Amino acid sequence: MSDSHQTRAQQLIGDFAPKLVDLTDGVLFGDIWKRDELSPRDRSLITVASLITSGSTDQLRGHLALARTNGLTEIELKEAIIHLAFYAGWPKAMSAITVAKEVFAKDE
Repeated sequence: MSDSHQTRAQQLIGDFAPKLVDLTDGVLFGDIWKRDELSPRDRSLITVASLITSGSTDQLRGHLALARTNGLTEIELKEAIIHLAFYAGWPKAMSAITVAKEVFAKDE
């Protein structure tokens, strides 16, 4: 399968951890993200907040871009990071806003 037809998980770790790719693509994005009980926009906001609070900046890059696709604005995402500074900690918010600045610059 060519890189252009692979999921991001397949591109990153498909040859190294195929089971984790199966779970990521099939369960997480194929089932959980498709459930009707929350909108994709809400799921993105929750996911971004969770990644910020856990300090998971590597995964934050992709999820900020997905959040934009799912209807969150740059202003809303920056405001979420500012809000989380007081709950997750200043260093995590500063790291997150740095990642957001990089991601949003690519969108311009």
